[in-house]
Amino acid sequence: MTGYALATAEHPRGALSLELKSVNSRFLDLQFRVAEELRALEPLLRETITARVTRGKLDCRLSFAPGAAGVQALDSVALETLRRIAGEAQRAFPQAGPLRLGDVLHWPGVLAGSALDAEELRAAVDALAKRVVDELCAARLREGAKLAAILSGRVGEMRARLAEVTPLVPQANAAYQARLAERLREAVGTADDERIRAELAVFAVKTDVQEELQRLAAHVDEVARTLAKGGAAGKRLDFLAQELNREANTLASKAATQRIADCALELKLLIEQIREQVQNIE
Repeated sequence: MTGYALATAEHPRGALSLELKSVNSRFLDLQFRVAEELRALEPLLRETITARVTRGKLDCRLSFAPGAAGVQALDSVALETLRRIAGEAQRAFPQAGPLRLGDVLHWPGVLAGSALDAEELRAAVDALAKRVVDELCAARLREGAKLAAILSGRVGEMRARLAEVTPLVPQANAAYQARLAERLREAVGTADDERIRAELAVFAVKTDVQEELQRLAAHVDEVARTLAKGGAAGKRLDFLAQELNREANTLASKAATQRIADCALELKLLIEQIREQVQNIE
């Protein structure tokens, strides 16, 4: 499921920023982009996210922007090291331009700041992560409600197709058996009722779709129940879509009339629409 959330939190030494982006995926795939000074907090972020999210490809970005209180002075040792390296590079590449002031100030370690308090920082990131995950889950929940409404509509259409095809089966089988009996008499050139009854019995077994219709109805009811229950249902609905498709295929292969075959095809189209949507549901 898709979703987006972004929040910032003020810290005595600067500002924390956490961004979460989620796109559809059958499994949970987490990608972290965390500032180097915050790398130790990645397990905390992972734990907070996986406690609430079980499906989707998530991109997590955590950054820290130091404030004025976070900088004390220039580090003389780092400056001297940079000056020496720059001099050696200048001698090796005389055509290169000198370092600019902005380059010097952005060089790692040049600006010396007071160390961040680990426990204080962890508490701040923990609170920020929970807030951002709440916002992400709320966005995903809104999308899930819309998808559930779409799936409920497909369930209603499937029930209508089943209600339409079920009464057709006995009459269609009886008519087809009558035509088959006539063809058998013409083919064998005899009125051997015993042989005809045996052939019709074999046909009846091969074309009996009552079990398939009952299983289709049961699976449709289970889809509706799962949607009504809510919660993480994507994998359950994916499994039910596979079972529905299997029964619809069998119904199509056993169809005794074109109308039943058409209904089976319509069911398969509705099932495919459901299957595509449940890939996006957690």
